[in-house]
Amino acid sequence: MSVRVVDSADVDPSATLGDGTSVWHLAQVREGATLGTNCIVGRGAYVGTGVRMGDSCKLQNYALVYEPAVLEDGVFVGPAVVFTNDHYPRSVAPDGTLKRGDDWEAVGVTCRTGASIGARSVCVAPVTIGRWALVAAGSVVTQDVPDFALVAGVPARRIRWVGRAGVPLDPEGEGVYVCPRTGERYVEVDGQLTEETR
Repeated sequence: MSVRVVDSADVDPSATLGDGTSVWHLAQVREGATLGTNCIVGRGAYVGTGVRMGDSCKLQNYALVYEPAVLEDGVFVGPAVVFTNDHYPRSVAPDGTLKRGDDWEAVGVTCRTGASIGARSVCVAPVTIGRWALVAAGSVVTQDVPDFALVAGVPARRIRWVGRAGVPLDPEGEGVYVCPRTGERYVEVDGQLTEETR
């Protein structure tokens, strides 16, 4: 395996790309960014300074992942998704002078293992998207998303639970849910879903 960077992509020499990673047309990977093995950075996607991505992550076309975002292994970021990084964005200071990089404190979005963010969603930092959670297309995430939650809307709210396969779980009663695709079982306790241990 090797790293693939197409000619029109802009990858800073200080960025680290893991084995098997591909960076496609017009994408930009900034200074100090770290991408794990087998990642895909789609056309026109942006990976900010110092962003950390685990193994097997996919950034679809025109996704904007601003620093200091952290993506754990297996995270999917759909087309035109935006991760913000500023509590109170302004172009200028109160006196009218142009703000610079040192004039604000960056806050990031964290995506836990296996999380998926649907097309054109906006994640307003600082938020954490839980393990194997699914953010529906077009959602605006303004608060943390629990593990295995399916959230949708503006602002995003939990509407179902999903399993590792990404499909909604079927309730089986008494806080137990089953994945219709894999048969895996999950248990809900106090608004949190975990995999059933045997």
